[in-house]
Amino acid sequence: MKYDLLHIQGKPYVLVPLHDYRELSSTDSVNNLPDDVLDHISARQDHPIKIIRKYREMTQAELAEISGISRPYLTEIETGKKDGSIRALKSIAEALGVSVGNLA
Repeated sequence: MKYDLLHIQGKPYVLVPLHDYRELSSTDSVNNLPDDVLDHISARQDHPIKIIRKYREMTQAELAEISGISRPYLTEIETGKKDGSIRALKSIAEALGVSVGNLA
């Protein structure tokens, strides 16, 4: 496989066709999201946590409680105001039934 390398704001990125990306990421046994949700995540219009939370039909309050974090903290993560600690992201991923990689 040959992929294109491009630079955006001085950072290198590899351009991978969506189909190939799905094949590469499907080795994650926790990934159980349908293609339309994965497409929405790939579009980067909303935070992946928000997209998956809505797909799972959860409110912020429900996800925050299950994850053991505060709802305001979850809001800050979803809106991009905070990155979220590794511990918080692991808890959120577990509550959503996905890998941490799906949240990045």
